[in-house]
Amino acid sequence: MQKKYLIGVDLGTSSTKSALFTINGKKIAEFSVSVPIYYPQPGIVEQNDQDFYDTAAQTIQKIIQDSGIDPREIAAIAFDSQMAGIGMIDEHFQPAARFDSWLDMRCKPYIDLMDRDAGELVTRITGCPPTCDHGSKILWWKNEQPQIYQNTAKYVIPGVYVAGRMAGLKAEDAFIDYTYIHFSGFADNEKMCWSEELCSRFGIDRSKLPRIVNPWDVIGEVTDESAKKFGLAPGTIIAAGAGDTAANALGAGIVRPGMLLDVAGTASVLAGCTDQYAPDVKNRALLSMRSIIPGLWNPLAYIGGGGIALSWFKEQFYNTNRGKSLPDDESLYAEMLTAAKNVAPGCEGLLFSPHLGGRICPSSAAMRGAWIGASWSHTQAHFFRAILESVAYEYAYYLEILRALLPNLTFSEARVVGGGAKGDLWNQIKADVLAVPYQRLQGKEFGSWGIAMVAGKAAGVIENLAEFAIQTSSLSGNPFQPIEQNIKIYHPIIQKYIHMENMLNSYFNQNI
Repeated sequence: MQKKYLIGVDLGTSSTKSALFTINGKKIAEFSVSVPIYYPQPGIVEQNDQDFYDTAAQTIQKIIQDSGIDPREIAAIAFDSQMAGIGMIDEHFQPAARFDSWLDMRCKPYIDLMDRDAGELVTRITGCPPTCDHGSKILWWKNEQPQIYQNTAKYVIPGVYVAGRMAGLKAEDAFIDYTYIHFSGFADNEKMCWSEELCSRFGIDRSKLPRIVNPWDVIGEVTDESAKKFGLAPGTIIAAGAGDTAANALGAGIVRPGMLLDVAGTASVLAGCTDQYAPDVKNRALLSMRSIIPGLWNPLAYIGGGGIALSWFKEQFYNTNRGKSLPDDESLYAEMLTAAKNVAPGCEGLLFSPHLGGRICPSSAAMRGAWIGASWSHTQAHFFRAILESVAYEYAYYLEILRALLPNLTFSEARVVGGGAKGDLWNQIKADVLAVPYQRLQGKEFGSWGIAMVAGKAAGVIENLAEFAIQTSSLSGNPFQPIEQNIKIYHPIIQKYIHMENMLNSYFNQNI
């Protein structure tokens, strides 16, 4: 039977989403369900690997039923998943403990330990500074829960758990694809292997670390038992998969050096595309993630609450009580953006720091938000526009670091996705501040399509992932071109913003 379809599954923190596509990228069906998150004690955030497995089965079965296709026409399936959390399996490929979420901060003492002992070394070898990721979490389990550490045969991420169970793998067959290993704490990212130096330094048993594979490697096939649970045909190919951010970059067509991806969502994420490994040892702001495309890298950084700051301002400060019924959120945002559009670039000297819950890149948990330069002339519209501009300035800081690391890199185009992509004003501000054309993309499911392409590569129905990603990415309208006059206005303000952030970091971290 001819293979006509691909399935991409996104195993997120709060939901699992499955999507069915034709080989050429047309979405046929999608379905998502929520995934439980457990908070047994303050500061502890856990999930169950079995919940990832069950919700994957539920959503896959649903899209196959809704589409009415013959499951035997599905060429392959692949999973992307949240990247910084880590799970544990025993020798029977069953959970040895609950999944340790990226939101769980029990590991903070071990982040500090890794930083004190070998922070620069970890950053240089893994491409990521010590943070709340696999490395610090594994050290927490090793030292705080030695019995569970002993019972753990392998450490795995959610996509591996689900794929491995579907394929009936044994623990010795566990794997991790290379897009996750910057978060591992113990991998040599450039050489794509486990670092003997880091494992030895922190006393990690390398036998507990899974083999490192390519995203499109075939790790197995759907077993008869799994076929019944998932509604799939036995023997369906399962690809290794990739991290969710890497899958989003591929789905958005970020496959050529100099391209940028702006995920304008709850968190504001900016990822680049380069053909060189360039760890940010000096600033520890950029995370050096491998692209799914061999030989390319997606250095990235993000603001923990970039998009949240807009809704926070609306709910807390924007005057909506005018003696009439309150407008819906979309209408209110439109009103706020219209008002902000009438404010001159630079907000007449008003600057905003968007780190209301601490700065992520570089890490500074003590930092908080701030407005600087307020005067009698500033209105609500100024304060709102200052928030929009702050995200662009933060992005400019990331690109300044990347330019210093790779002086010959030229930024050609930014592609923007997420809820914030709808705002013309915000896209224009970012284009002006970064001096890069800003292009919206059609659609929303870039991660699930990106990982479905990986499945297609595994099945042999897609040959060149990079070219295929460019061909199937759908642009929405013309790009927002940088305005030369605004570039000149913003250029010196970027440096003021960076200086302001340095001062705020010192202020919030001083011991009084």
